[in-house]
Amino acid sequence: MELNIVMVEPEIPQNTGNIARTCAAIGAKLHLVKPLGFEISDKYLKRAGLDYWDKLEIQMHETLKDFLEKYPPEKHEMYFATTKGKSCYSEVDYTKSKEVFLLFGKETKGLPEDLLQTYIKQTIRIPMREHLRSLNLSNSVAIVAYEVFRQVGFDKLEQVSKYFD
Repeated sequence: MELNIVMVEPEIPQNTGNIARTCAAIGAKLHLVKPLGFEISDKYLKRAGLDYWDKLEIQMHETLKDFLEKYPPEKHEMYFATTKGKSCYSEVDYTKSKEVFLLFGKETKGLPEDLLQTYIKQTIRIPMREHLRSLNLSNSVAIVAYEVFRQVGFDKLEQVSKYFD
């Protein structure tokens, strides 16, 4: 299973650093779609990602349009995370394809409304109590990414610690 985490216009460096660390831990490719709300050299970004930056693959995209032209949703298994999603993230069968893309929007606005309407059947959400806006972005990425790997039996991930053998 190849997992792609796509961050569309992330704004908070600590969230992106945490997401990069999650991607490194599970072997997911991280896509960053500009404009970013910070500099890649931002100390908060680096601190949150700790020493994991050299352990993951990062692909930069100038715009969302550029990303969608390179990876058309019609030709790729792609899901759009939103509080307005039509399916619960855990109800989706992520095992249908060898490669999965999970898209997450910026912290203040989420993904563009027109994108969500175009691909409404591929929208997913994380259940939570009503009247609350959303979860932290890095937590949301971790929740959904680990569900993808749970469905494939945590393929290629160490499941038992070797520290207490």
